[in-house]
Amino acid sequence: MISRVHRLWRAPAVALWVLLGLLLTVLLQLLPVRWREPPRQRITCLWMSGLLGLLPLRIHCHGQPVPSTALWIGNHVSWLDIIVLGARAPVRFVAKAEVRRWPLLGWLADRAGTLFIQRGQASSDSLNQRLGDVLQRDHNLMIFAEGTTTAGDRVRTFHGRLLGCAVEQSLPIQPIALAYRRDDRRDTIAPFIDNDEFSRHLWRLLGSSVIDVELHFLPLINSNHAGRNELARSARQAVIQALGLEDGSSNCQSADSLSAAA
Repeated sequence: MISRVHRLWRAPAVALWVLLGLLLTVLLQLLPVRWREPPRQRITCLWMSGLLGLLPLRIHCHGQPVPSTALWIGNHVSWLDIIVLGARAPVRFVAKAEVRRWPLLGWLADRAGTLFIQRGQASSDSLNQRLGDVLQRDHNLMIFAEGTTTAGDRVRTFHGRLLGCAVEQSLPIQPIALAYRRDDRRDTIAPFIDNDEFSRHLWRLLGSSVIDVELHFLPLINSNHAGRNELARSARQAVIQALGLEDGSSNCQSADSLSAAA
């Protein structure tokens, strides 16, 4: 009964908010290209903040994102990670190409500047060039370096292939740790894993009671004089420590060759 009451107001509210996002996106497209980017960043951040307020999530933020340009890298539990991070500060995301086909939200993600990766292209020089171009325009860029989502019970190996864009520009790495909890235990509704389907997951979420989100912006890692894999290992260790997890790398299955996912 409680879940039905939650859905009774949350479902139409979220639907209306998504429609508002579509309208704002269309209006932005009417602006000349050279004037489009600054308002797009602000509107995207505000829109995600509004969406966050409609979802059963309570954010506990530890630390702050660096004010200068940085490559963000962190663990990945759910598509909700994007909403949580995007509401905190202007940032562009790297996501798998399948996200582009999600109804409405995929199109919104595209219009918000998400970089989509086709499977098998994660190691290409052209992709690193695309990522580097984003950073050169002073945009923060978020990479979910595990290459897939987890249930939040572990942190898989961080892949360093896409960190070359930060190394080449001597930009800092901003490690980020995310955890979803309920009654001081790991939450089981927020994770978007295996073959879950987006609409079913959203429906379960809309009927949920409040989920506590622990968001950690961890100390910067200097990318000077360090290789990509070394940076990836350092960032992963920082995330594991922040989440209070054990290093279970030996028990983790090999992640997909894709180095970023939504």
